[in-house]
Amino acid sequence: MTWGNRSVLMEFVFLAYPSHPELNALSFLGVSLVYILIISGNILIVVAIQTEVRLHTSMYHLLGSLSGVEICYTAVVVPHILANILQPKKTITLLSCATQMVFFIGLGSTDCFLLAVMAYDRYVAICRPLRYPLIMTLTLCVRLVVASVVIGLVLSSQLVAFIFSLPFCQTRGIEHFFCDVPPVMRLVCASSHIHEQSVLVAATLAIAVPFLLIATSYSFIVAAVLRIHSGAGRHRAFSTCSSHLTVVLLQYGCCAFMYLRPSSSYSPKQDQFISLVYTLGTPLLNPLIYTLRNSEMKGAIGRVLTRSCLSQIN
Repeated sequence: MTWGNRSVLMEFVFLAYPSHPELNALSFLGVSLVYILIISGNILIVVAIQTEVRLHTSMYHLLGSLSGVEICYTAVVVPHILANILQPKKTITLLSCATQMVFFIGLGSTDCFLLAVMAYDRYVAICRPLRYPLIMTLTLCVRLVVASVVIGLVLSSQLVAFIFSLPFCQTRGIEHFFCDVPPVMRLVCASSHIHEQSVLVAATLAIAVPFLLIATSYSFIVAAVLRIHSGAGRHRAFSTCSSHLTVVLLQYGCCAFMYLRPSSSYSPKQDQFISLVYTLGTPLLNPLIYTLRNSEMKGAIGRVLTRSCLSQIN
């Protein structure tokens, strides 16, 4: 497909939005509330990590980076969803669709790579505790975060460039709330098997490879923990990983279901629900999981909120 003026201005129509005004109003209020909670929760984590000196460790720097990525990740699609709920004409141009997909897939892939980096951080902390401060320095953390973002965006740019170079059918209706790979690929008028394999390769690099790194890290962690004779020591070691493991299972479960499967199993309604889980549910639950299961994080956020309330009173 050429990228001339006519192609760039070509519009897709989103078909997943409710048509009744009452449902639109409820959808807008519900998504708005969840989005506010997502932004507030992740900003609180970032601010707490930046202001609390005791949280200036690699584990919390990586957690703050993950929260920052979650803020950007949801900002790519949620405001657009809210705008479409209010608009009678729920359309998007080809160029806007491609741009949205680049950042949505890119930041989603960054999430996956960051979770792998966080697993490596836990591996070093538990398996190499004496060398942990020497290995996981702030400089290394920054480099790993930047590398995660760059790799995620490069992979997504290549994937999106490939998808939008394919010929689209006359049907312009996307059975979804935003531009995602499975529903957009349904509009492609070409031999699907080869293109499906290409998309599967990209998804494998962004999802399966980081998951393999996480599984490898945790196999070493489990082996190291089982060698600890003290029950309290084992519990302490596992407790530092439980929040991360919960987020990994939630994130990778949704991503694997959406992207690591043949297009023949595509179900619009089912995929719409799963997409809402990893677009709204996961970014909402991540701050809760990391906060409720971490006393240091709870205390830091409590102090941030207390300082904020006191400053408003004064």
